[in-house]
Order: sequence, then structure tokens, then C-alpha cells
Amino acid sequence: MTRTDHVESAPSVAELHKLLLKSEKFIKWNPAADEDKPFSISDLEQSEIMAEKYYTPDELSELWAVSTETIRSIFRNEPGVLKIGKPGTRNKRAYFTLRIPADVAERIHARLTA
Repeated sequence: MTRTDHVESAPSVAELHKLLLKSEKFIKWNPAADEDKPFSISDLEQSEIMAEKYYTPDELSELWAVSTETIRSIFRNEPGVLKIGKPGTRNKRAYFTLRIPADVAERIHARLTA
């Protein structure tokens, strides 16, 4: 697939806007209600993203029987991986902590075993 093939198959902004306007969640959304309600820890705990299992590179390396560095190299640039840290500077190396969501690990495992 070429880059132009991908662009041509993607929905236009106008099409996405029409879909948004028809969305039940958008129709029921009340921005004033969101402003009145402060964000709380329980909101975060109840979110789907917080309920998902995240693996450390050490945990996955043990499960997959490969080195931690192999896991880091596989997941370093993978979409969906939580990457915490800062890029390196001229005098210091980059350091990132990776947290790999279970669904990303499953996707990559399926891709590698196919």
C-alpha cells in the first residue's frame, strides 16, 4: 500500500464531522455539566484505560523467555505503549520507562507468531 492509497481510503474531515454530529454520546453531551463536576480519583479508577493490565519489560521478558532488551527493542516505537521519561541530550543518554498494555502485547505476539 502506498502513502496515497492510505490517504484516499481515510474518511474526510467532513465525513468524520457528520458522524460526530450523529453520535449519541455527542448529542447527550452537556459541557456545562462537565465544568461543574471536579475530576476525582474515582473517575480515574473507573476509566477503561486504568482497568487494563500493563506489563513491564521485565514481566514480558519472563513470560516470553527473551531478554528485557529484546522486549524493549520490540516495543520501543510501538503505538499504544506508555513511554515515560525524557529524550537524551548531548551529554546524557535518553531514559524511558515502558509500560505495555495487554492488548498491545497480544497484538505483537500474534504478529510475531503468524
